[in-house]
Amino acid sequence: MTKTKFIVTALFAFFIGGVLIYTLIEKPRAPAQTFTTITGEKISLNDLRGKMVLVNFWSTSCPGCIKEMPDIIETYKQYKDKGLVVIAVAMPYDPPNYVLKFAQDRQLPFPVALDIKGEAVAAFGNVSLTPTSFLIGKDGTILEKKIGELDFAKLKTTLDKQFGA
Repeated sequence: MTKTKFIVTALFAFFIGGVLIYTLIEKPRAPAQTFTTITGEKISLNDLRGKMVLVNFWSTSCPGCIKEMPDIIETYKQYKDKGLVVIAVAMPYDPPNYVLKFAQDRQLPFPVALDIKGEAVAAFGNVSLTPTSFLIGKDGTILEKKIGELDFAKLKTTLDKQFGA
């Protein structure tokens, strides 16, 4: 065997091994979090198994959060009938009356949760930057964590793949 063939074969073997290891690594599971919405409704992530869930940590004082909200609304409207659930989680430091006004003024069509005690922030790994979003698969695994504004083209490609579109 020539040196070149050996190197190519070795690289191929490492590649296959890497793919195998990646597929065997267990994806992190979403926490068993229950959110309380601005209307007092309780939403448990465990009850949402079988649906795709986008949990978006945001704040009324966050420019990136405000900028991406129309795209989150559009994405929700496009995929809600296929099984997408969006939960917008206001950060603990966000005054509840600001959150309520924002949700009403922008007619947010999905649940908006208040995380007054920081329990959701802690459960999702001490979220400190906004926006931070988690895309949770139908089986409850975290498919993606995104700090900063979402890439909506990538999100829609992932949702199309998950929903078989």
